Amino acid sequence: MNTSVLIGLLIPFAGTALGAAMVFLLKNDMSVRLEKLLLGFAAGVMMAASVWSLIIPGIDMSIEAGGTGWIPAAAGFISGILFLLLLDTFVPHLHLESDTPEGVKTNLGKNTMLFFAVTLHNIPEGMAVGIVFAGMMAENASISLAAAFALSVGIAIQNFPEGAIISMPMRRNSSSRLKPFLYGTASGAVEPAAAAVTILLSQFMLPIIPFLMPFAAGAMFYVVVEELIPESQTGKHSNIGTIGAAAGFVIMMILDVALG
Repeated sequence: MNTSVLIGLLIPFAGTALGAAMVFLLKNDMSVRLEKLLLGFAAGVMMAASVWSLIIPGIDMSIEAGGTGWIPAAAGFISGILFLLLLDTFVPHLHLESDTPEGVKTNLGKNTMLFFAVTLHNIPEGMAVGIVFAGMMAENASISLAAAFALSVGIAIQNFPEGAIISMPMRRNSSSRLKPFLYGTASGAVEPAAAAVTILLSQFMLPIIPFLMPFAAGAMFYVVVEELIPESQTGKHSNIGTIGAAAGFVIMMILDVALG
């Protein structure tokens, strides 16, 4: 794994760590409006990344290989959704502003289950970054190094608010700021790990990269529809979340098209 790829895999993790560090800088909890804006922004980035960075390049790769573009795209997308559905069903986790845990019953603490909830978000994001860099390393004309870095930067941008959103609520139940910071940072560690594993596995499955890219897109789409959008639309001022989603979508689209 060369230096450029390693840096690309670590950029999203850096975004999470910087966001989690806000626990040292902010005295009070994040405002509800800002939290909704950031959740919507993260949703917009992930939706745009799913389309421009994963599904479209996957279709192009399939067509260039002489296949039918929509078949692996549709199959991969649905499989990615089912994969996250299984994780969401069995992994114990707790969403923001909720007191009802999901997944299998457990005696884990609230902070730990909040940590697992964000970690579930980060698994498909790590997979997405890994598979795009794997496609770039396969020297496919559809994916340039700039396009791969565009996805990493886009994911890092939306990871910044996620890191803050996970660490700030944890501070309410902790006398220390360091522990919430470490929890928030650790939730992002799964991304480079998932990306590295995806790259290693893809080296043995190069012919199915056009399937794996929409698979990662489907997994991210599940997170957006199941968690980010509903959480950004609860209560009053739901239009703030919508504005954030639009901004995130446009910024990720510009990054991908301009750098790709």
